[in-house]
Amino acid sequence: MNTDDQWYYCVTDGSVRRGKESRGLERMGPYPNKETAARALEIAKERNEKADEQDEEWNS
Repeated sequence: MNTDDQWYYCVTDGSVRRGKESRGLERMGPYPNKETAARALEIAKERNEKADEQDEEWNS
């Protein structure tokens, strides 16, 4: 039985799951709730854009 109460986003099929049901390479998270896990790709995009901006500033 899986006792993990955190939420994950499965990149294979786009589903949001409670607990570590998918393989480690196929999931993003953990997230505190289902709604946040559903935004996993959006959150990753925002973080990547911010990191890219910081890289550009550092390289200037």
